[in-house]
Amino acid sequence: MGKNSNIPFILKMAWRDSRASRRRLVLASFSIVLGIAALVAIGSFNANLRDAIDAQARTLLGADLRVQGRTAFSPDVAVALDALGGKQAEEVALSTMIVFPTAENRTRLATLRALGGGYPFYGTFQTVPADAPARLAAGGRVAVLEETLMAQFGVQVGDPIKLGTNEFTVVGALQQIPGDSAVVAMLSPRVFIPRDELENAGLLGPGSMARHRRYIVFDDGSDALEVERRMRKQFREEHLGYDTVEERKRELGQALRNVYQFLSLVGFVALFLGGIGVASAIHVHIRQKIPTVAVLRCLGASSGTAFGVYLVQGLALGLIGSAVGAALGVGVQLALPEIVAGMLPVDVDFSIAWGVVFKGAAAGLVICALFTLLPLLAVRRVSPLMAIRATVAESEAAKDPWRWVVYAAILGTVAVFAMRQAPRWQVGVGFVVTLLVSFLVLGALGKGVAWAARKFTPKRAPYVVRQGIANLHRPNNRTILLLLALGLGTFLIVTLALTRATLLAQIAGSGGADRPNLLFFDIQDDQIDPLRDVLIREGAPLQADAPIVTMRVSKVNDRSVTSILRDKSNDIADWTLRREYRSTFRDHLNERTEKLVGGEFTGRVESDVDVIPISMEVGLADQMKVKLGDEIEWDVQGLPMLSRITSLREVEWRRMEPNFFVVFPAGVLEPAPKFYVAATRVATPADSARVQQSVVGLLPNVSAIDLQLVLETLDGIFSKVQFVIQFMALFTVVTGVIVLAGAVMSGRFQRLREVVLLRTLGATGRQLWQIQLVEYAVLGVLAAVVGCGLAVAANALLAHFVFQTAGVFSLLTLVVSLVLVTAITLITGILANRGVTNHPPLEVLRAEG
Repeated sequence: MGKNSNIPFILKMAWRDSRASRRRLVLASFSIVLGIAALVAIGSFNANLRDAIDAQARTLLGADLRVQGRTAFSPDVAVALDALGGKQAEEVALSTMIVFPTAENRTRLATLRALGGGYPFYGTFQTVPADAPARLAAGGRVAVLEETLMAQFGVQVGDPIKLGTNEFTVVGALQQIPGDSAVVAMLSPRVFIPRDELENAGLLGPGSMARHRRYIVFDDGSDALEVERRMRKQFREEHLGYDTVEERKRELGQALRNVYQFLSLVGFVALFLGGIGVASAIHVHIRQKIPTVAVLRCLGASSGTAFGVYLVQGLALGLIGSAVGAALGVGVQLALPEIVAGMLPVDVDFSIAWGVVFKGAAAGLVICALFTLLPLLAVRRVSPLMAIRATVAESEAAKDPWRWVVYAAILGTVAVFAMRQAPRWQVGVGFVVTLLVSFLVLGALGKGVAWAARKFTPKRAPYVVRQGIANLHRPNNRTILLLLALGLGTFLIVTLALTRATLLAQIAGSGGADRPNLLFFDIQDDQIDPLRDVLIREGAPLQADAPIVTMRVSKVNDRSVTSILRDKSNDIADWTLRREYRSTFRDHLNERTEKLVGGEFTGRVESDVDVIPISMEVGLADQMKVKLGDEIEWDVQGLPMLSRITSLREVEWRRMEPNFFVVFPAGVLEPAPKFYVAATRVATPADSARVQQSVVGLLPNVSAIDLQLVLETLDGIFSKVQFVIQFMALFTVVTGVIVLAGAVMSGRFQRLREVVLLRTLGATGRQLWQIQLVEYAVLGVLAAVVGCGLAVAANALLAHFVFQTAGVFSLLTLVVSLVLVTAITLITGILANRGVTNHPPLEVLRAEG
């Protein structure tokens, strides 16, 4: 500021000068309200969620430590677990079919959990009636069934269900158990029975894909993490899984952090868009105040003093918007726990996270200040001579080097925020680039529209059409701003909708007209032929089946798995060495799901071959850091087998057929203990139910997955998640509408002069309305088309790089978006300009002097 400036004068002048423009400026401040509200609401909810996780940490697991194995614990492991003391409970979990005799023997795949002991030790096992857990612990052929499953099949307490070869009586409906959420139950509904009844039901045959668990609560103060480390070292070769309260907290926190970061980025887009609205309002405000600034300069005020007056007004807008946005964000956060109810394994209580509130408000103030600086730069170049001139030299303002400094500050602020909020810096960079490209495309479109409207206005079109198109390039037009506001909002919402459709289509893509849609698994060696026979009788012969032999990696190129895992310098993915592989053997490639990308596939070898040629999935080879010619030794249920990678395959995992990481040739694995998976196709849901009933009736341990049921389940989950995301993304759309209204209002005075001129020349009120409709219809359609185009491109990139599939082009989604965005633009434009056409010409002409 100059020597003549002082703080009291600047504040007093800023207040007095704003009298005639306060309503318009306050509306401009509302542009950033929803962005701040989104950041505050999301941040506060995240803080409350972290507090809830910390407070209810033990209920996330129900015990201090969980140990899990894919097979029954060896005697040594069992002795070691018993020696830990404390309270312990056993569980065996597996997927199986439930038969509902009271519902015409309909079947449903479910997660069976056979409990023995007092689990859960922390939290509550909520059922209706409340005594069901006690009856379950007492033993006998009783079951607690998922509440939603009972409602689906009309099952009541006291009704029978069939699991394996035995019937069980339902003694209660499950409402909640520690560690699980409603989303988990949607994926696979749960049924609980006493542990002692599992073997009697014939559900634990050889090769059964069951998970054996032991839950432990320490009564001597032992550290669960220390016990875990000790057991990992002692039983490294057992390939056990461990879970502690701290690990569960960390995993849940990381999963929720990704969602929180994404939603925060969406909220920041709304705030960024609001900043553009503020900049537009200040720009118009400053243009109207140029004579006032010139007068101040004539009276001796420095350029710094004039700049300070309007900077104070801009900061006041930021303060008002930040305060209102923070208050609204706290109110929205009140509703979030209800919106996500049932989707989280903990109950979230509301409390105001003041630190988050202040951070959100500060972010709004910074964005508002940065965007206010852009139009304010023109004030510094106002000469006292402008008091007697009619225009301002725009060229000088455009050449102001400080404009580039402000642009750099805005871009830097966005980049820093994106980097901090994104789960990885690459995602943050991608977000900034995507946002920048979207702005550049929409800005270029605005420039192009204004240019085209000037050059190619159809001369034979009706007068109202020509005039409406001419408004797109008139002085002080809002074409670029309106396209930015609406186009960006459309882009975000449509991208979310298309992404959801892509995810569902990725799964549904495995259910084409010629593809299997019913998968059977856990088929024992002596059951594959009876299964073939029953499916032939039911008119659904097998389309594919494959034997499965379980094995583990013991050596890679003469290096033991233990030594590789101890070597922290290697970049091999640990899971590739720790996991239990379910491999198959055959003499051919599956042309429908496999493509040879390297080497030569060997289909059959002699049983006494020294080194077995195998085919490996290319992604696994990349993760394991092996290549053609490398050797791998396998532990096939106690028998070592040396193999060499002689071919690499790409596998189409989405097809609902038996697919494998590793394929052995025929001739060597036939004698090994094995089980089968098989797939067939049925025409209708009724046929699926009939076939499943027949199979389960004959082979009770065999389970089935119906693709249509999987789709319906995942669609329900996606719908819940999409609702939460779109609820927050809607803030961006509404912000766009507010910016649109603010832009229209800021140009209201210019529009009023044009309307008066047209009325003086004889235009009717109806013609004036039609001119506005043409202008806003063109803007709405263009914003929708470009926003949808950007969304299609973004969805294609996400599908290719994130989901490894083809993006879905949903014509219905695009058409609905086009109609809605156009309607919003028309309605907002008309409401913001209401009353303009009713002004008599003399009113404005007199005001002009």
